[in-house]
Amino acid sequence: MPTAKLIDGKAFSAKVREGVAKDVTALKTNHGITPGLAVVIVGEDPASQVYVRNKVKQTAETGMNSFHFEMPADTSEDVLLAKVNELNADPAVNGILVQLPLPKHINEAAVIDAINPEKDVDGFHVINSGLLATGGKGMVPCTPLGCLLMLQDTLGDMSGKKAIVVGRSNIVGKPMAQLLLDANCTVTIAHSRTKDLAGEVAEADIVVAAVGRAEMVKGDWIKEGATVIDVGINRIDAPERGEGKSRLVGDVEFGAAAERAGAITPVPGGVGPMTIACLLKNTVTATCRQNNIDPDTL
Repeated sequence: MPTAKLIDGKAFSAKVREGVAKDVTALKTNHGITPGLAVVIVGEDPASQVYVRNKVKQTAETGMNSFHFEMPADTSEDVLLAKVNELNADPAVNGILVQLPLPKHINEAAVIDAINPEKDVDGFHVINSGLLATGGKGMVPCTPLGCLLMLQDTLGDMSGKKAIVVGRSNIVGKPMAQLLLDANCTVTIAHSRTKDLAGEVAEADIVVAAVGRAEMVKGDWIKEGATVIDVGINRIDAPERGEGKSRLVGDVEFGAAAERAGAITPVPGGVGPMTIACLLKNTVTATCRQNNIDPDTL
């Protein structure tokens, strides 16, 4: 039986969204401002469609203005860039998110670079990446921010703890490592080519797995009492559920890891719900900064 405390992302994200709703009410009441989030989706990728529907629904539930733009899969890069520029210039829009992945004929980097960094609530713009790396006040990518909030809630002060991030993507791995450094952890970034990955993980008080490989981090690698944040979401065959059935697993071998860890996120229901909650939180942050309002005084 698992002995680790389960870090409930659904419950924690609900608290974050509750806080966002209070901030939105304060912005409306005290400043006459309603934050606006614009989401642009190109094409009909089923997973993206579901994700965007959830974003639009939760944006409205917090009292923000939600702007939703669906564009056909054959939309040209120029047309998409024109839409981004239109949203950059719209004072009612405080946050812009272009849903990835984009169709192959569109250069994702060019689209991300076209977003006003102050409205880049995904935190992917090179200026925001640079601000994060140099200790400035930029927009922080949503998934790493969600992981950090859960770690702070679970552990409190993380100063001096050894942390390992397995995965080096620009979206999760690298910004996560930076956030942990900012929290005064001693940070290792590992990946699929790391020598003795098991040995590196075994020394860590905090393990963040974001490598995109099903159950790559084995349970017996985990240090006794460590806190494990599993960002991965992978679909694998589950013949025990019937022919053609599948199930979702993370990047960590959950059952065995939960016997050793002090706290662990499940998959699903761990990091996933935090991503949209932090998108909404980022939209409030962006709105405050654009209007020279201290978010702590709301």
